[in-house]
Amino acid sequence: MKQFNVTGMSCAACSARVEKAVSKVPGVKSCSVSLLTNSMGVEGSAKDSEIIAAVEAAGYGASVKGADHAQAAAPGEDALADRATPALKRRLWWSLGFLIVLMYFSMGHMMWGWPLPPYFDGNHVAMGLVQLLLTAIIMVINQKFFVSGFKGLIHRAPNMDTLVALGAGAAFLYSTYALFAMTTAQVAGDADAVMAYMHEFYFESAGTILTLITVGKMLEARSKGKTTDALKSLMKLAPKTATIVRDGEEQVVPIDQVKKGDVFVVRPGENIPVDGVVLEGETAVNEAALTGESIPVDKEIGDRISAATINQSGFIKCEATRVGEDTTLSQIIKMVSDAAATKAPIAKVADKVSGVFVPAVISIAIVSFIVWMLVGQTVGYSLARAISVLVISCPCALGLATPVAIMVGNGVGAKHGVLFKTAVSLEEAGKTQIVALDKTGTITSGEPKVTDVLPVPGVTETELLRAAAALEQRSEHPLAKAVMEYAREQHTDVPEVENFRALPGSGLAATLDGAELSGGNLKFIGSQANVTDEMRSASESLAEQGKTPLFFCRGGKLIGVIAVADVIKADSPQAVKELQNMGVRVVMLTGDNERTARAIGKQAGVDEVIAGVLPEGKESVIRNLKQQGKVAMVGDGINDAPALTSADVGIAIGAGTDVAIDAADVVLMKSRLSDVPAAIRLSRATLKNIHENLFWAFIYNTLGIPLAAGAFIHLFGWQLNPMFGAAAMSLSSFCVVTNALRLNLFDIHSSRHDRKIKTRRHQKEEKKMEKTMKIEGMMCGHCEARVKKTLEGIEGVSEAKVSHTAGTAIVTLSAPVADEVLKKAVEDQDYKVISIG
Repeated sequence: MKQFNVTGMSCAACSARVEKAVSKVPGVKSCSVSLLTNSMGVEGSAKDSEIIAAVEAAGYGASVKGADHAQAAAPGEDALADRATPALKRRLWWSLGFLIVLMYFSMGHMMWGWPLPPYFDGNHVAMGLVQLLLTAIIMVINQKFFVSGFKGLIHRAPNMDTLVALGAGAAFLYSTYALFAMTTAQVAGDADAVMAYMHEFYFESAGTILTLITVGKMLEARSKGKTTDALKSLMKLAPKTATIVRDGEEQVVPIDQVKKGDVFVVRPGENIPVDGVVLEGETAVNEAALTGESIPVDKEIGDRISAATINQSGFIKCEATRVGEDTTLSQIIKMVSDAAATKAPIAKVADKVSGVFVPAVISIAIVSFIVWMLVGQTVGYSLARAISVLVISCPCALGLATPVAIMVGNGVGAKHGVLFKTAVSLEEAGKTQIVALDKTGTITSGEPKVTDVLPVPGVTETELLRAAAALEQRSEHPLAKAVMEYAREQHTDVPEVENFRALPGSGLAATLDGAELSGGNLKFIGSQANVTDEMRSASESLAEQGKTPLFFCRGGKLIGVIAVADVIKADSPQAVKELQNMGVRVVMLTGDNERTARAIGKQAGVDEVIAGVLPEGKESVIRNLKQQGKVAMVGDGINDAPALTSADVGIAIGAGTDVAIDAADVVLMKSRLSDVPAAIRLSRATLKNIHENLFWAFIYNTLGIPLAAGAFIHLFGWQLNPMFGAAAMSLSSFCVVTNALRLNLFDIHSSRHDRKIKTRRHQKEEKKMEKTMKIEGMMCGHCEARVKKTLEGIEGVSEAKVSHTAGTAIVTLSAPVADEVLKKAVEDQDYKVISIG
């Protein structure tokens, strides 16, 4: 997506106009304009010059982001700098100064008898001329409304400034006409006519309208500036310099001079300048800036470090692996910025309304003026109604309702390590009905750990562990690494073995202290030593819990069993429970056999376990689940990428592969499963905030415009002064932005306010049928996977749950499939089908 800066936009009608103009450029696939950040994201093959020309033809300005020198130096922070508030504040103070004097002359003296210089006693023309002069000064100070407003009219794209300019301009011109008419009456000596024209002055209304709209604009700009605070705080974390080692000497250089492969040093208390790998030293690094996690993470040689994190304890020497825009921090900033430049589907409603809003309001104002004139009211009265309609209408509230909430929601997520790539993903995540969790690395840690050490009577745990570690130390198998890690944790002395042999499919063998030492599965060890019924029963119990029992014997005698398992993360059960409390069905996907999968699934508390899923089969499972509702897929590996892309919302665990992160819509920087319900919770809170904003914007205009037009005068006697209309307009946008800022107070990890959403099942689900097949010949998990793949390859079969231990396959059908077809498919794979029921 190519990013552009857009200047001259004042309301939702402007952004809609720019979007429409750029979308017509040949080669533009999509265009999204953000009124909040005054930016535009464009996808397609169109040239930059053509896009800029289209924007300028629509009456606005555009430039490529980062094109000018200032932005090149600090792309993110400079782009988000709040330049509007100081300028508006200066305009406001000057406007207020002249408005106070104007109000003193126009209302203070007339209504409350405040004293004036003797020159003005009875000199009504002089009074009128002073008011005209003061109002003209206020109009010059706020000339931007008139320049932008009338430019919009010329380009046939009226905007909010057009409404303000027309309202204030009409009041000023009519008052000027009344002043000249009063002068003529005074020359003619018609005292009654002079007093009548004095009451037709609306100079103070014109001045007040412009000043109050400026107040609203300033409050709005200030609030909009706060919506990007989270992003700005991230940008401030980026170090400006780095200490690199060149020719054996340390040099402090600007950060943009650090290249990939450079060696740099970081002392305790310093920020890490770029992403890299530790070459020397050990330390603890505070990664709260990126992950929101306050507990420091230990780093040693070979570990990865990220820019903007803080080195807390030790001196480290590192090699730069990612610099400039490639660092993790830069990627986070880009992700949040891109999300702000995209539009949520819900924003399309406001966009459609904004496109016709201003012309409709101008039409209503003209009709109001004509109707009041026809019913016999004076020109001044009728004009006041029309001006009220013009100044109370606020397309800005409509245009800001969605983007401010999206920006704040994204910022809150970024602070907690939850990154939404687009506004669409932020909106859609909250609508999730089913969460599919990949087991390895998502529910579990992804690394086998020793869970149980069971020595036989007469053998201590230390003796068993010493023998097992001695045998496993030469093996590269993941289970062997788990045993060695546990031995190190227990500070076990590990002796060297002789005559080491790896026996594929069985286990390991070696000689220790002159005795034959063996380790492996039950079948292998059972052929070398006597395995008691008690040990067999214990191993079966461990296997049912999803653990892998490793048997060890020495000198032909069993010495014990060590169980190894990919243990579930500490927060997984709580995360699953929170998802279920939110009305989300949790499904676990795994390539493991049915028994192991169900054991892990039971520990985690998931609603459904789909076992025997091969990597290429995950995408198919997600497609089937999507028939039942909106699906979010959570994964971390390369083999999860197709499923992440296929799901309605793909969520990548941050410690996963780059491929998975690229394929996902949401990235969890902390690699914690509890951030999945947090992401859904934040999405729902943001969506609720958008609904509140849109409701306020629509209801304000729905009630305000008829009130301003005078529709309630005869019913309730309600009449709106143009000045109060301008005040209401000023506050409407401010209220919308302030409501969005409330999201900053939202606790994404608190489940106190979780509510279950109504799940809408797909009609196809009602047509589903189940058949149970009895199958002989399945011996292991590979057999299960083979039968499962075969059955799920048949058209009409949506899912097959296969168990080699039970000898069954439960087949779920989305369309009728003949028993003969199912039977033939399985028997072609050399298994025997006993029955189908």
